[in-house]
Amino acid sequence: MASDADQHSIEIESPEAGAYNLRLYVAGQTPKSLAAIANLKAICEDHLSGRYSIEVIDLTVTPQLAAGDQIVALPTLVRTLPPPLKRVIGDLSNTEKVLVGLDIRPRLASTS
Repeated sequence: MASDADQHSIEIESPEAGAYNLRLYVAGQTPKSLAAIANLKAICEDHLSGRYSIEVIDLTVTPQLAAGDQIVALPTLVRTLPPPLKRVIGDLSNTEKVLVGLDIRPRLASTS
């Protein structure tokens, strides 16, 4: 079994066909990182229950993984499935922006 230092990601939930595969990049156990993890779990349970997998990647442990998804800010959420790839940056506290950014909820027409 791998020690905590060897483990660079945490798998939460199991993916199903047609599921959303989400990868959350964080920097250690900072308040912003912990908030992003908690907010993402809540959003997924409320809007994607049973249809998602979350992989949390701590870039303080494995910084080389940032290059693959072109991560330039933290925390960053990347939706790898379904295509196309989508990114949302921040602590994910604005549920509506996260849902729109990940194409989980259709964008509403602007009334202005």
